[in-house]
Amino acid sequence: MIMSASDSARRIRLDLDKQVSIKPQIHLEEELFYADKDHKIAHGHGDEEYSYGVIRRVRAMSVMAARPLVPPVHMGIFQEIHQPSPTPVQSIHKRRSSHDASSVKDRRFLIDVEKTKQAILAQEDTDGDCQITIYDTGPKSFIVGTADSGGFHKFEIRGTYALSNLLQELALASEYGRKTIVLNEARINENPVDRMSRLIKYHFWDGLTRRIDADGLEKICADPKNRGQDQRSRIYVPFHDAFALEYYNTIAKERLHLGLDVVQLPEIISPEYVKSLDTSPGILSLSLRKQVDSATGEIVVRGAPFVVPGGRFNEMYGWDSYFEALGLAEDDRIELARGMIENFHYELEHYGKILNANRSYYLTRSQPPFLTDMTIQVYNKLVTKGTWEPKTLHAWMIQSIKAAIKELLGVWMVSPRLDATTGLYRYYTEGVGMPPETESSHFDHIIRPFADRRNLSIEEYTTLYNNLEISEPELDQYFVHDRAVRESGHDTTYRFEKRCANLATVDLASLIYKYQKDIGVLIDTHCKSETDASPDFFIVKLPARIFTEMASHTQTKITKYLWSPTDKMFFDWDCELHEQSVYETVTCLWTLWAGCATPQQAEVMVPTVLSKFEAVGGLVSGTEESRGTISLDRPNRQWDFPFGWAPHQIMAWAGLKQYGYSIDARRICYRWLYVLTKSFVDFNGVVSEKLDVVNMTHKIDVEYGNVGADFQFVVREGFGWMNASYQVGLTYLNESMRRALGALTPPDQLFRKLGI
Repeated sequence: MIMSASDSARRIRLDLDKQVSIKPQIHLEEELFYADKDHKIAHGHGDEEYSYGVIRRVRAMSVMAARPLVPPVHMGIFQEIHQPSPTPVQSIHKRRSSHDASSVKDRRFLIDVEKTKQAILAQEDTDGDCQITIYDTGPKSFIVGTADSGGFHKFEIRGTYALSNLLQELALASEYGRKTIVLNEARINENPVDRMSRLIKYHFWDGLTRRIDADGLEKICADPKNRGQDQRSRIYVPFHDAFALEYYNTIAKERLHLGLDVVQLPEIISPEYVKSLDTSPGILSLSLRKQVDSATGEIVVRGAPFVVPGGRFNEMYGWDSYFEALGLAEDDRIELARGMIENFHYELEHYGKILNANRSYYLTRSQPPFLTDMTIQVYNKLVTKGTWEPKTLHAWMIQSIKAAIKELLGVWMVSPRLDATTGLYRYYTEGVGMPPETESSHFDHIIRPFADRRNLSIEEYTTLYNNLEISEPELDQYFVHDRAVRESGHDTTYRFEKRCANLATVDLASLIYKYQKDIGVLIDTHCKSETDASPDFFIVKLPARIFTEMASHTQTKITKYLWSPTDKMFFDWDCELHEQSVYETVTCLWTLWAGCATPQQAEVMVPTVLSKFEAVGGLVSGTEESRGTISLDRPNRQWDFPFGWAPHQIMAWAGLKQYGYSIDARRICYRWLYVLTKSFVDFNGVVSEKLDVVNMTHKIDVEYGNVGADFQFVVREGFGWMNASYQVGLTYLNESMRRALGALTPPDQLFRKLGI
């Protein structure tokens, strides 16, 4: 009888088993948990019970004795009744009452999941929003039974933070069908800094990760923004990406439930063509990879991963990705950050620019450019990590340099974004008409006067205008500026109202200076002082000194047009009025981040700027005086006073530190982290898009709302750059400040104690 290869292998294995005594192998903890070395699973606080690996382990054990995992739990923060106690976590100090029993070890509670969940909601969630916050008026005290007594002995859990954590644990347990759990006391009293940082690192990033491949499209196609009037999900594929076109057409045939419409873009993408897609929007394809499936050994296609901001922002955004990458780098998720750079390379190759986001209606619009610094940060982490061969890493850097050169010379240093008179740069898109991504009523107040002149309703006028059946140059110009505002990332602000495309902004000038300087340094370091730019038909050698001289020229122009010796700070320049804008913006600190402010300018600017923009909860976007009076006819704008944003904070911290103002950087960083942590503690673990730094709250009544603030039971993903600001911000604090943050010590109280 002829045995097959598998039968032969089985016979050999059985024979060996008879002769050899197989000794159980003891694995180190890391070997069992970290199936993906770049994606370490939460393991320090009992999460090992529900890690994404294949073995559950609490102590060293035999592989033969190990049990397969139950389905992974998203937050990994509860424990079944039959499992041993997790490693204790650091707890915040709790006030003891006379009836509080002293215990050497952490208590464990035996909890009936659904019964307890319903009881705590009925008692504590008095406003019915499926959260426990300081706005709820319940007693903030709940009794549970201890596990050691089988639930007979009772213990009181007190306070908003502990009770909201308990509710989160119960909600997650319920989702995964657990009827009874044993919960460690330390889990619900976990230090809020440790808890928030842990959730960001091990859970929020995963919740925000997307890929444009077969599996990724399941989630992407569920987004209503991806459907047009015909309700079909749609993906647009570049003209020259034949592989992607074939791949997505195959998906459309194999996964009919997606209703996927695959559309090939024309070779030349005109503004008029992009406008024609307004009624049939869709996602834009990004980079695809061929890789070996470790389970089957087969070649599979996977999309390069990227992080989305969160909430309704369910695509890869331009400048958001830079700040997210900084957070990912701090959390050792560097391959995910590299995936975003790979997708940027794809966008530059196929769409001609790094896009506002990868949606069809963003094809004419970019965002603030950060590719060079993003590349440097990721490259340095990859070098430190040592997982890439030096030759491969060098090739990746060369590709990144060429991509950055293409963006600099092909997007920012040409018309319409280059202002020929000043030699500086403007946000200025190629799009035409009304931005289609806004809510239907967003422009009603703008449209109304034009509609009234023609005795039309707003809806009638809008339809005729969008169909190009009405010519209105004044309205056309308004939308030129509106699109420029959206390209700036600062949508919206009175700083840019009806003038953005005319402004050479201090933020963009700083970013372009940084690009020019970075490219010069990178060419000098990695390309033996020159590299080539290779358009379709020719190759041009570009020495490093060209970009160094560009940077010097830009720095001179920044001082000439944007610096005010009288006001001791930088301002935007109006290229039409030939004068400085008077709006005071915190982005003047971007000159420190980029390194284009002279030491003398920094010396007088830093105290001036901090006196204007440093609020109790961090840096405010602009001054109240610059914003002007607010009324029903002139409502708040989200990028004005009193709001603060993560990008402004992160860049200010880095810039101040770079110029020797580390104490100031640490102080304003603590202010920001305090508001984030306080909101997290008081409002059921919330991590939102932006903050009111004057009133120290995430509860904001402003255009577009506050993404991430509206949820039930459990925060799943936070918000991209807010997550990053927390992880990056913690690196600026010393140990005593981190302890103070965990104890929620108010900023000014701490600073008085520290004398800063």
